Amino acid sequence: MDHIKKVIDKFPERDRKRVKATLRKLYLGEVSTLDIKKLKGREDIFRIRIGNIRVIYQQKGSVIVILTIGRRNDTTYN
Repeated sequence: MDHIKKVIDKFPERDRKRVKATLRKLYLGEVSTLDIKKLKGREDIFRIRIGNIRVIYQQKGSVIVILTIGRRNDTTYN
């Protein structure tokens, strides 16, 4: 989780607040307003779109693991 915190801290304040609010909604189960899609070829890995920022996470049952957070580019999903 330290890696994820470092990534979030590098964002400008406005983006940092948006990412933190989105992660809070995800962990509380308030996902109806989030732009979530399952990644192709994977049953348990999803992405959340926050403007040009992507949150890639894995969900196994009720356990949510944030894999990466970053701006959208050519290598985001690799």
